[in-house]
Amino acid sequence: MKNIILKYLLTALATLLLAGAALAGTAPNIVFIFADDLGYGDVHCLNPERGKIATPHLDQLAADGMIFTDAHTSSSVCTPSRYSLLTGRYNWRSKKQAGVLGGFSPALIPANRLTVASLLKSQGYKTAMIGKWHLGMNLPKGKGKQKVDWKGTIAGGPCALGFDYYFGITASLDMPPYIYVENDKFVGECTTIKEFHPRRKGPAHADLEAIDVLDDLAEKSVSYIKNQDGTQPFFTYIALPSPHTPIVPAKRWQGKSDMGPYGDFMMETDAFVGQVLQALDDAGVAENTVVIVSSDNGCSKAANIEGLQAKGHFPSAQFRGSKADLWDGGHRVPFIVRWPAKVKAGSTSDAIICLTDFVATSAELAGATLPDNAAEDSVSFLPALLGEKIQTNRKGIIHHSITGHFGYRETQWKLLLARGSGGWTAPREAQAKTSNLPKAQLYDMEADPGEKTNLYDTHPEIAERLLRQLTAYVDAGRSNDGPSTSNDVATIRLWKSEKKSKQ
Repeated sequence: MKNIILKYLLTALATLLLAGAALAGTAPNIVFIFADDLGYGDVHCLNPERGKIATPHLDQLAADGMIFTDAHTSSSVCTPSRYSLLTGRYNWRSKKQAGVLGGFSPALIPANRLTVASLLKSQGYKTAMIGKWHLGMNLPKGKGKQKVDWKGTIAGGPCALGFDYYFGITASLDMPPYIYVENDKFVGECTTIKEFHPRRKGPAHADLEAIDVLDDLAEKSVSYIKNQDGTQPFFTYIALPSPHTPIVPAKRWQGKSDMGPYGDFMMETDAFVGQVLQALDDAGVAENTVVIVSSDNGCSKAANIEGLQAKGHFPSAQFRGSKADLWDGGHRVPFIVRWPAKVKAGSTSDAIICLTDFVATSAELAGATLPDNAAEDSVSFLPALLGEKIQTNRKGIIHHSITGHFGYRETQWKLLLARGSGGWTAPREAQAKTSNLPKAQLYDMEADPGEKTNLYDTHPEIAERLLRQLTAYVDAGRSNDGPSTSNDVATIRLWKSEKKSKQ
């Protein structure tokens, strides 16, 4: 009993000391800017030969920091990727096995699930989120024909999961309700009907227009950063609604890119990043602030990818596929990190990382220890930022498509449990099955980054080894070091396109 009490006291003391270090200003600030449907090839410095959209601020950020060339989202669509970014856990371990949520969907993350915000808050950080949530909120129910009580209190949103402050929208900008939320309240009421998407007409605030949202969020982000007084480190998660649909560049950006509306919107997105970086400079905190810019998945077909390619711009760079797909164009994303105090300018890392790794990295930055029942798929990439090897026994990362198809990447090898893209790119699964394509795909990503030559039938021993490891990680409830735990669903089906699935 004495040993247990002593252990508890030492743990409590360590926590207090770490929080004290944060309050003393030794822990870095963290700003994560999460673009929406930004392809790897949309950032010019990542795709200099086949990228035709100017992104000067992102290029400068990369020049001042580190580019991760092999970074991946946990899924090739947004709700799942956001779940994994904030929890450090693969989305398919939750009840959400495929697809995305809507603007009226209930909360996906339970209140007892640790998030990066609640973790950092416990370490003395101020925490704020600005922008697109898309993880469900428990909206107050209205009476009669009114679906929502616009004056009621929202539960299960960002402020219930560790954020001190929130301002943004419930889901994608093309999903109703079209109204801002601040903390746990709507900003005004929805008194009209609008459609920011042709098939998604719904309740809207009379004054909210899609074309203004990016500017509104930029103003909020800049204001929040400039108001920090330096007494506490801060974590700011800025989730942009761009360049996702509706593709609505502000008037001052229209025609700037020579690539049509998507190119213009992409340039406006880049300028947003520039405003945040300038705010950090103006606040005098840039030196000890970790800035990360990434995306929730690859470029969407709504950007008119074929039209962009005809003009010489390839949003997925050299990679096959796009948003929703298991091929790398669906989930290999820009991942740029600047930390002037520690990260070497102009550096690159070829480490294979996943958005799930943000939680463990943030914990290490703050000097915190993750509990065994949290961030089960998260590994810190802080060593890579410092020019060292990432320390982990995790062998690889797991991919997931919009339809719930699985993939697994280990070293140069990538196994896809799908006949086709697993998403929106041809061949889709039904077409691939009709064409008698192999039931799975295996690629050597070093020799064949474009995933053109399927080696599944010629290298069965590699495919079987990868499948065994993937299955083990699924069954264990985690992929990082630690005790096995449970997924939120009893059975996770690995082979989505086959009648008999191997669990």
